[in-house]
Amino acid sequence: MPDAARFGRLPWLWVSVLVFVLDQASKLFFENSLSLYQQIVVIPDYFSWTLAYNKGAAFSFLASESGWQRWFFAAIAVVVSVVLVVWLKRLKAHETWLALALALVLGGAIGNLFDRVVYGHVIDFILVHWQSRWYFPAFNLADSAITLGAILLALDMFKPQKSGEPAHD
Repeated sequence: MPDAARFGRLPWLWVSVLVFVLDQASKLFFENSLSLYQQIVVIPDYFSWTLAYNKGAAFSFLASESGWQRWFFAAIAVVVSVVLVVWLKRLKAHETWLALALALVLGGAIGNLFDRVVYGHVIDFILVHWQSRWYFPAFNLADSAITLGAILLALDMFKPQKSGEPAHD
C-alpha cells in the first residue's frame, strides 16, 4: 500500500484512467458506427445515439469562432488537470468522497482534452430530448464524469464533518 502521507489520494487516479479509457472507446465506437448527425433512437421521444462534433466548450460555447478556442480550452484543461492532480496528492486519508469526485472530473477533462488536441473537436454521441420539441446538447462519457464529479464536489461541501476530522478551510 502506498504511503498515504507521501502520495495523498493519488491511487484514485485509476478512476481517471478508467473514465478516459471508457470515454475514448465509446467515442471511437460511435465515430466508426455513425455518420455525422445520424440518430439512432434508443427510447422514442427521449433518448438517441448520435454523432456530433463540438469545437467549443459546454453547450457549444464559442464553437463558431475561428479556431483559437481549440487551444484556449486545451490550455484550460491542462491547467485544471494539474490543479486536480495536486489537489488529489494533498488529500487526507479520510477524504475518499472528494478523491472520487476529483478523479472523475480529471478523467473527463483529459478525455475531452485528448479529443480537442488530436481531432480539433470533442466527439459527442449521447442525445437526450423530449419528443422533437426540445433537445439537450449532445454530450459524451467525459462530460458525464465531469458532471457527476462536480455534483459529488458540491455534495462534499455540505457533508457533515465527523468528530475528529479537521474542518475544511
